[in-house]
Amino acid sequence: MNGGPSMSPLELVASAAHVLADAPPDERVVAVCAYLKAALPAADVRFRGGGRRSDSVVGVGDPATVDLVTVTVPSATRREASLEVAGSSRAAAEVRAILTAVAALLAAVLPADHSEESDELSRLHGLTIDSLPLGIYVVDRDYRVALWNRKRETGTQGLRRGDVIGHRVFDVLRRQPPELLKAEFDAVFATGAVRVSEQEVHAGPDVRTFRTSRLPMRLGGEVVSHVITIGEDVTETRAIQRAMHQSEKLAAVGQLAAGVMHEINNPLAIIGGCVAAVMSRLGDAPDPEITEYLTMVEAEISRCNTIIDGLLDFSRAGRAVGAVEPVALHEMLDRTLQLVQHHQRFRRLRVQREFTEPSPRLLGNADRLIQAVMAILLNAADSTGGRGTVVIRTRAADGCALIELEDDGPGIPSELLPRIFDPFVTTKGPARGTGLGLAICYGIIADHGGTITVDSAPGVRTTFRITLPLAEEAA
Repeated sequence: MNGGPSMSPLELVASAAHVLADAPPDERVVAVCAYLKAALPAADVRFRGGGRRSDSVVGVGDPATVDLVTVTVPSATRREASLEVAGSSRAAAEVRAILTAVAALLAAVLPADHSEESDELSRLHGLTIDSLPLGIYVVDRDYRVALWNRKRETGTQGLRRGDVIGHRVFDVLRRQPPELLKAEFDAVFATGAVRVSEQEVHAGPDVRTFRTSRLPMRLGGEVVSHVITIGEDVTETRAIQRAMHQSEKLAAVGQLAAGVMHEINNPLAIIGGCVAAVMSRLGDAPDPEITEYLTMVEAEISRCNTIIDGLLDFSRAGRAVGAVEPVALHEMLDRTLQLVQHHQRFRRLRVQREFTEPSPRLLGNADRLIQAVMAILLNAADSTGGRGTVVIRTRAADGCALIELEDDGPGIPSELLPRIFDPFVTTKGPARGTGLGLAICYGIIADHGGTITVDSAPGVRTTFRITLPLAEEAA
């Protein structure tokens, strides 16, 4: 039956009734949607039943760019159904009145499509999806959200289900550019292949890592009709994996260092002895040029010995903690400050203590812990030129003691930050450091069952965070 924008709402509803009566039972939804799209007219008309978009979807255009009018189709079952009109030239109130009447007619001619048993099973499926500790949502081929589980509602974005169902996913999720998000869905729709990616998200002061998996779903055929997206917070998993990888890497380098340092030490000792012998034979009036060369050789031998000593400490860092005893954290930190306060690099550095009371008690080797903290403090002195400020904070929480050492130096370059605990990585240049201090520090903290991380804002600050189990937990 023909209709048009000149028809009154009453005439349009009456014509819709004739369309429903004349159409075959399995084509009534398609027929009434097509009729409403032409008669209103509208950019798009859709019927949605059972929480998912019906395969009988009629309409073209981009409903996300125009107003939407949606009404619920009455149903004797608990499954929701609705009629949706996008972009009609009529007033929204008038369209809503027409849709309400047509929805009532549609409900009268549509058969119940499931039993009480299947309805109970549907609710069980819904509760199961809502109970999963994973963020799950489903989009159809029009990129509209058809499912949004409870984890998505309580996640970092906290979008309510009623505010996203039926909306285009690009209008809901804005962390990725729309064209990139669309390309990911299009790839799954086109190939039917699973796509997995990871993304870092800033959640307040923290950075969380999420793994996103997109899986194809097929309803009633071989064509991919929907894409299921599963989001999982893998921040802690990735941190554990990085720590394990770092420990394995340091252990391998430590074994290499232990195997070669003695072989290097022997020829260096011979070279040093030869230099001393030559200098003793030069007499009281040695050639200044020869003396200069021998002095340079002697200085480089001393530098090599320093590197070997660092390698020796590094090779030991991945081994047993040694003698352990209860350690008062604040006393250990005060001892460390006493040892470094007379160091030339540390003399003009301002230190602020922000210690929480009472002092947490650890179970470990105090000397090795002092060595680890001292390495960080001396690095802070170098980075600030000996004239900055270092803040030392402590607190206890969740069975662990937390030590923060923050300096106001220039920070660590972003390209070095992921490798700052690797051996021979340094920001000081080859003439000022071996790049072993932080690697040794990492091994010592790991031996004590703790963790060490670094956060750096270039030009602002650098913060090292050490967590160590309290004495009760360590025991």
